[in-house]
Amino acid sequence: MSDDTPLPDGFESITVTANGTRLHAVVGGSGAPVLLLHGWPQTWRAWRHLMPALAAHGYRVIAPDLRGTGASDRPPSGYDKDTQAEDMRELLAQLGIHGGVRVVGHDIGGMVAFAYARRRPAEVDHLVLVELALPGFGLEQAMDVASGGLFHFGLFMTEELPELLLEGRESDFLAWWFDWLSAVPGTFPQEEVSTVASSYRGYEALRAGFAHYRTLLEDGRVNRAWHEAGGILPMPVLAVGGEYSTGARLADSLDTVATRLTGAVIAGSGHFVPEERLDAFAHELLPFLSAPPRPAGRV
Repeated sequence: MSDDTPLPDGFESITVTANGTRLHAVVGGSGAPVLLLHGWPQTWRAWRHLMPALAAHGYRVIAPDLRGTGASDRPPSGYDKDTQAEDMRELLAQLGIHGGVRVVGHDIGGMVAFAYARRRPAEVDHLVLVELALPGFGLEQAMDVASGGLFHFGLFMTEELPELLLEGRESDFLAWWFDWLSAVPGTFPQEEVSTVASSYRGYEALRAGFAHYRTLLEDGRVNRAWHEAGGILPMPVLAVGGEYSTGARLADSLDTVATRLTGAVIAGSGHFVPEERLDAFAHELLPFLSAPPRPAGRV
């Protein structure tokens, strides 16, 4: 389902078939490509305030709905992060983009962004990960409720149960969810919650959303096996956490994974950094994206 969100000036809505799945995206601007990958329970519109700023700084911005969300199709499978990384790569190819991309991912989108950079390091010039616990590198600890971890991972990973519990109560649940995870009052007023809920309403939409969680343990095994075999991210990596959410834990978890790692903690923010503290986030993001992707003297 699509919503009625007005597109930012200079942007257009497109639908392409990539990796066998119809994917919706909003694109605009010109210059070096920046791929923005949203998390759960959101769609492309999580980036709507950031997209004009990126375009104004000379970037071609691509903000898709991940498979199973928004106006993209909801296939029964393919929610592992490697498959979704291929979704994004083929979507970019449909737009004539075959490398030199800056990938920015929040939450579940950050897991897809990591998979893209891990699988295709020569094609990713910069990687930005925002507010997530990465499978294989801290997520398993974050979901361990016996050690103080967060409850929702286990709930969402359980087949059928969360759909049965939340169908018909999507708006109520998401109002609680955004309030629980955000730190800036007013970031998600009721009309905003209702718009988000329209993309996740009904059993099938909920099922597709939770499918992103039901691959997380396997995603972690894949990531760890890559790293244990000597895998390292060669591109510059920016790891961003909100002060009242992930903080510096994401950057700390990547210490052995990324050789060119920068960490940033956004003061006063909860989980939804691009919406809660847009200016502070842009202050970290824009200089990072403009830095050379390779050290001086290297080609």
